[in-house]
Formats: sequence, structure tokens, C-alpha cells
Amino acid sequence: MAARDVDDARSAPLRALAGDMLAGLSVALVLIPQSLAYADLAGMPPVVGLYASAAPPILAAAFASSPYLQTGPVAITALLTFGALSSIAPPGSPRYVELGLALALIVGVVRIALGLLRAGWLAYLMSQPMLLGFVPAAAVLIASSQTAKALGVPAPPFTSEIADAAWALAHPAAWHPAAVAMSATTALVILGGRRLHALFPGVLVAAAIGIAVSLSGVYSAPVVASIPAGFPPFTSSTVAWTEIPALLLPGSLIALIGFTEAASISRRFASEDRTRWSANREFVSQGVANIAAAFTGGMPCGGSFSRSSVNRLSGARSRLSGAVTGCAVLAFLPLAAVLEPLPLAVLGAIVVVAVLNLLRFRPLVRIWQVSVPQALIAWGTFVATVLLAPRLDLAVLIGIGLSIAVFLWRSLQMEIDLGVDGSDLTITPRGVLWFGTAQRLDTALLDAVATHPAARRLVVDLARLGRIDMTGALVLRSVLDQARLAGLTTEVTGVPPQSRALTARVLDSEDDPIG
Repeated sequence: MAARDVDDARSAPLRALAGDMLAGLSVALVLIPQSLAYADLAGMPPVVGLYASAAPPILAAAFASSPYLQTGPVAITALLTFGALSSIAPPGSPRYVELGLALALIVGVVRIALGLLRAGWLAYLMSQPMLLGFVPAAAVLIASSQTAKALGVPAPPFTSEIADAAWALAHPAAWHPAAVAMSATTALVILGGRRLHALFPGVLVAAAIGIAVSLSGVYSAPVVASIPAGFPPFTSSTVAWTEIPALLLPGSLIALIGFTEAASISRRFASEDRTRWSANREFVSQGVANIAAAFTGGMPCGGSFSRSSVNRLSGARSRLSGAVTGCAVLAFLPLAAVLEPLPLAVLGAIVVVAVLNLLRFRPLVRIWQVSVPQALIAWGTFVATVLLAPRLDLAVLIGIGLSIAVFLWRSLQMEIDLGVDGSDLTITPRGVLWFGTAQRLDTALLDAVATHPAARRLVVDLARLGRIDMTGALVLRSVLDQARLAGLTTEVTGVPPQSRALTARVLDSEDDPIG
């Protein structure tokens, strides 16, 4: 028994290494065709997606906190990239690619700075109602942007993704039968494969089928056509350095919004495994990945939920699996030309299927039953995202603004209950006693004393307050002073523990016992 335990202990590292190798290779098989689709979504040449899938996951693995997180091109970040750059330069143009490098650099620097400053808590600041509205709206835009491609329709004459999709769907005569068939096959393979097994490489199989059909000569719809073979170039000299100031705002927003997916994945897996996870460290890892993308011809990237799940289910044990994925893509790059016959309809269908799980509208409907103010945040963000596309940075700012406005509105809501027991008056404020609400307490006292002239004692019960700031404490002292001038004895009870020291210092009087 002892010998067997020794053998198991010796073989454990080898089993872990084998698990990481298998998992990393499994993810690479999904990532290679998927990266082409996300590059196209971002308005980039397909090879940019491959470059963003090579060095970034290798370097991210060196700093990551989660052993399962897989880094590379992702749908939401690709859409945000398109939104940030498409109004500055024509998508796919050399200048557009240079702007993408600068954007990736900004995203990387911001994330590293947040991690080093231990500001990982910022990952939790994006309010859930805002994300509840933004994510499905972004998914609608993503699916809409790929509809024409999936149907084989030439680019519609609009600048709105939704208008393009509506036009394409409304003109079935313009559909290319081969593209429609290929899109349907792709969707069937990916979705059907998931039913067969969680690890079924549906994206890879769909891409292989598409390439085989294209090479057979029976496919006449558009294909990828050109993918340069070779390792990623060093692109520090082609970064659009002069455009960095104009990209600071969208880059910072992408750094925060794009990180929410990586954070949610890592937190979920850490909870299931009962292990620790550091948002600060993950910020650094994702920042390093984006800087690597900026200097190796890539584009802004992030953590992928679907690929991280594949990684974990395939037996990954450590961060090495992410490095294996990057090395596998790097080794494939000299052979990348084999993807040139891949139908564009396959790429469009891959993206559409990938965002189906993000099209969650039931929570948007149910939130009205939970909280009207929070529903206004969610729906305001949803509408802004759809209407302001491709300027999604403005939509995000509107969502953040709505969240702040609702927070301030809630903070200004302080209810004051009045209780009368013989000659005793009891005032019970509910909410937060701060400079924005303090005057209400003063007004409530004046009204209570005027309404009950026979009162001889005032009790201010603070047990239902969340907190008290300096202005609130000073107004409370003023209220008590006014009550004593009116001939009442005073007492303060139920002071919140976190405000007890401040309240005691401000009142500082034996006439105002604190209970």
C-alpha cells in the first residue's frame, strides 16, 4: 500500500502535465477558427485574430490567478473594439489595424495599473442592472452584424448593424443558397455537438466541413481568401502612438467591461473548487496579454467563458494549459494558409451561435417586478446600446450615469416615522443621514413639535439608519438643541455602530445620552 502511494505521488505531476497538455490543445482547436470570426467581428483582417491568440495566452498564463482562464479574442471585446475604431478609420484598413494595436496597448496598461494599484474591486463596480441591459443589447448587435454574412448577402447599404440585418432578412432573393446551407450546417454541428458531449469540438468540425466543401469546388459564396502564413510580427513601430489620447476613454472602458467576463469566470470556478482567486492578479494577467497583443500584431483580448469551460472540462490542472494553447496556435501560424478556403458564412454562423447564450431577455422583463429604478438602468442601457451603435463607449457611459443617478436618488430618500406615546415623541429616520438628507430631519422635528405642543420628551431612534456623516451628525445636534429650547428633554438611541464614534464626538453633551 505504501509503495502504491509513493508511485501515485510520483506520477501525479505527470498526470497533471498530461491534463494541461490535452486541455490546452483542445482549446486551441476551438480557438483557431473562432479567432478568425472574432477578428472579422472587430473589423480586423482574419490573421489579426490568430496573432491575438498566440503570444497573449502564453504571457497571461504566467501571471493568471485562475488555473482555467483562457485568454484571446472574445465577442464583447471585439464588438467594443469595432465601436471604438470604426468611426475613426475604415475597418480592415492598415490605419484601422494600427489603431487596434494602440487600443490593445491602452487596455493592457490600464489593466496592469489597476492590478498593481490593488484596484481589483473595480471589477465589481459595473452595476448588474447596467450589465443586464448592455450584454443582451451587445449580443443583438453582434448577431445582427453577422446576419448578412451568414446569408451570403452583399453588404447592405446601411451603417446600422440592426438595419443591415433587417434588410438582409427582408430580401430572401439576395440570399446565397450555398452560404445559407453552410451557415445552417455550422449551427447544427455546433449546437448538436454540445448535446452529444460538452467537449465536442463543434467549431473545429464546422470549419473543417466548410473548408472541405469550399475545396470541392461546389461552394461559390465568399471565403476568407487570404491569410498570411508565418509567425507574428513585432509591431511596436506600427502602433498608432499619436492616436493614443483619443483612444484613452474607449480603451479604459474596454479594460473594465471586458474584464467582467474574465472575473465572473474565475470567481465561479474558484467557488466551485473552493480555492482563492485574486482580481488584482487577474487584472495584471489580462493587461500583460493585451500588451503582448499590441506588440505582436493582435487586437484587444480578454478571458473567454466558453473556452475556459472547455479547458476545465478537458482536465486542465494549472495555468500551463493556457500557455499550451498559445504555443499550439503559434505552431499553427506557418500553416495558417490552409484556412483561406474557409467560407465567411461559417465565420458568421460561429459568431451568431457563440452569442446565443447572451440573448437573455427574460431577466430584463422580470427586473420590472423587482425594482423599477433598477429596471430603468437596465432598459436605459439596452436602448442606448442599440441606438448609439457603434459608439458603445457612449452607451456604457450612459449606463454608468444612470446607475449613479439612481444611487443618488436612493440616497436622497429618507423616510421619517413619528411615534407619539403620551408626552413622548419618537422620531425614527430610515435611510442615510448625510448632507443630502439632513435637512429633512430638521424639518420633521419642527413639524412634530408644532403638531404636538403637549410633548415633553423627544427620542431620536437611529437604529434604522445605514450611516451618518459629519453634516448629518451636526444637524442632529441642531435638532436636539432646538428641542431643548422648546422645553423638551432629549435622548438618542440606536446609533449605528459604524457611526457611534462620530456621533458621540459631535454631540459631546451629557444632555444627549446615546443609547
